Parts: sequence; C-alpha cells; structure tokens
Amino acid sequence: MPYKLYFISLGCAKNVVNCEQMMALCRDAGHILAESAEGADVAVINTCGFLASASEEAIENILEMGKLKEAGRLKKILVTGCMTQRYAEDVPTELPEVDGILGTGSYKDIVSAVEDVMGEKNPRYFGDIDAPVDEFGRVLTTPGHYAYLRIAEGCDNWCAFCIIPRLRGKYRSRSMENVLAEARELANRGVKELIVIAQDITRYGTDWDGEHHLADLLEALCRLDFHWIRLHYLYPDQMDDRLIGVIAREPKILNYLDIPLQHCSDEILRKMNRRGDKAYIEDLLDKLREKIPHLVLRTSLITGLPGEGEAEFEELCQFLWDQRMLRAGVFPYSPEDGTPAAKMDRVDTEEAVRRAELVVDIQSRIMDEWNEEMQGEVLEVLCEGFDGQAMAYTGRSWAESPDIDGKIYFTARGEVETGMFVPVRVTGTMDGELTGELVEEDE
Repeated sequence: MPYKLYFISLGCAKNVVNCEQMMALCRDAGHILAESAEGADVAVINTCGFLASASEEAIENILEMGKLKEAGRLKKILVTGCMTQRYAEDVPTELPEVDGILGTGSYKDIVSAVEDVMGEKNPRYFGDIDAPVDEFGRVLTTPGHYAYLRIAEGCDNWCAFCIIPRLRGKYRSRSMENVLAEARELANRGVKELIVIAQDITRYGTDWDGEHHLADLLEALCRLDFHWIRLHYLYPDQMDDRLIGVIAREPKILNYLDIPLQHCSDEILRKMNRRGDKAYIEDLLDKLREKIPHLVLRTSLITGLPGEGEAEFEELCQFLWDQRMLRAGVFPYSPEDGTPAAKMDRVDTEEAVRRAELVVDIQSRIMDEWNEEMQGEVLEVLCEGFDGQAMAYTGRSWAESPDIDGKIYFTARGEVETGMFVPVRVTGTMDGELTGELVEEDE
C-alpha cells in the first residue's frame, strides 16, 4: 500500500541531490510525498555529519519529529546520510525515537527501509561507500529555474581536519554519458542556472585514467540550453591552464568560482595535508583574475586550526585583505573524532570563535567596498520572486550563489516573472545587500 512520506534534507547541496533521489525512488514505488510531517507515515531525515554542529542540527530535527511521533501525528522516523554513517552504533541507542537508519552507501535502499519500518522492523542499511555512484531520477526541490548537477561522489584529498572521505568514500566520477543525460533532462525541464557540484569538481574523471576531464564536461554542458553554469568547489591544486581557458572563454560559465582555501600559512597548509603553498595560491588567484574579467571568488576559511598562533592568524587576515576575496564562509576549527588534526595541539574553541568573528568583520568590510563599487552598474539578474516584507523583487546576479550568498532587491513598475533574467541598475544597499531598480525598456 502507498505510504505518506515527508523528507527533510540537511546540510550541503550534495545532500539535497541525495534526498531528491530518494524522493524519486519512493514516488516511483507508488508512495505519496507529503508536504508536512503532520499525519505522515514516515519522516525521512537526511543528515549532515561533517561537523559536530551539523550533527546537533540533525539531532534537533530528530527530536522534533519524535515529539510528533509521541503525539500520534507521525508514525515512523527514518534517518539517512552522513550522521548515521558516522555514528552507526550510537544513533539507534542514543535516539530511541529513530526506527531505522541508512548510511551514505544505501540511499538506493530507501523504499525497502520504508516498507521495513511500516512492517515494525528496524532496518539498518549500510552499503559500500566506495561503490560506483548510483544513477537515479530526482524530484527537484529547488525552484524550477535552478538545479544542482552532481558529477562525482566521495573525496581523495584527505585533509587532516576533514571526516568526509570516511563518510562518503573514495572519489568516484559519474560517467560523462550519465551526467550529460541528466543535464539534458534538467534543461528540458526549464532549468536556467545549472550549478555543478561535487566534493571536488576539479578531479572529475581522474579516477578513470589519471587525466582531468572537467574541461571536456564543461564544454559539452555549454552546448546545452542553459543560460548560466555555476561551479562549486574547485580545489586550487587541480586547476590547470586548459580548465581556466574553458572557464574564461565560455560565456555561459559564470565568472564566479568557489575555491576552498581554508588557510594561507605554509606551515598550517602542510599540517592539514593541503597541496600547494601560499605562493602557489597567490599565483593562481593572479592568473584567474588576469584571464577572467570581473571574477568573483568565494572560499572557505578555518580559524584556530592546529598550529595557528597570532602570527599565522595575522597572516590570514592580511591575505584576505590583499586578495579581496569577495565571498567567504568562515568557520572556527572543530576537532572531529577520527581525523589526524583532532590529535594535534590547537587554540581553544573560544579563541577560534573570536578569530572567526574578526575574519567575518574583515569580510564584511570588503563586501561593503565592493557594494560601493557596484553603485550605478547595470547587472543581469535572475528574478526569484517578490518579497512582501521588503516590498521588492529579489534576485541574484553572477556574483550570488543560492542559499550561501545574499540577494539583490529591486523594484519594477510592472510585474516580473520568477525565473526571468532582467537588467537591474544598482542604486543602494540594504543590510549589506544590493538594492536597485529594473531598467525599463523605455529607458
């Protein structure tokens, strides 16, 4: 019989794709995708377990669903994803609300797990996390004008602070045939902004023959009917001249690159098993800016890493000022059990948080300067709807990626449809975000 299933996706965009695949498998098996946990048969919580804070968020969601279950307004709870992979033994014992768990190698088993829990069984599915990437359909949960395209699974970088290879397995590229088939389907659905994702997209294809194939893939994607193609998570040590050349010359590929650097100190980079040194990073960023006009760079930075004294922290702050990194996700270091860095000496958590706040302040000032430079500019903006509270339309330019960056607020004399690309003249700022007005045809 069909069951009513409610899905919650936590964490990164890659988790969103996994959740969309599970939803498609359940839909195709005849189950009903509910819009609320109230009255559902099963709530499926797809978790992140990258950091302790992500696990805490997952636990909060599980406890919230547990209250509904206790009140008789939800029957069963299934938990999937990175947290269950990481804490396979702890989740069932510490969270008795949970009726079944699936690891990151078992998203394909979601239908069986649903049937198990509804049959009063307690499934524990943990498939091979190094197996080839499963190919499933998806139920898109993003707005219709943009979607994620995951091109690989797992990671071979083994950064000393990161648990991901233990949770997601070795690096496995999806075949170009399968990636392009999915991309064509997304284009046929009307997706206008394609966001290419993986833990590390720059290694795409290296597990086949040792060669880099991301440039080949991007050239093929640019021949499809997308208006924008955005790239997320390009590791600096894997960016060769051919890839940079393709990004520079293909007009559909946005001049927005997400390159996780984590730090700039040579000694810290060495301890963290990051390839390349500060000089290499600076040369790469110089080359990118030379080849790609109006480039917006996003990065990830960690404060309080093992080995970071005051001198290394000051070096990081100066690096951020010098490089004018427009976007940055800044995180205080969190020692994660099972990683080499967790055994190293480090600054205390309170100091790491203080340093992160200082870096965020620097980043905010860099953003304010950039916002001033944008005044009077006309930007191509993808409209994402109307904000009743702000009494303005919202959208994004090439410089804003969904969910992680800000929005542009703009006014218009007439109606603007969601998913349209429109010219917006920047006229001001609001809480650090750009504001503007639609450039009308008669102007």
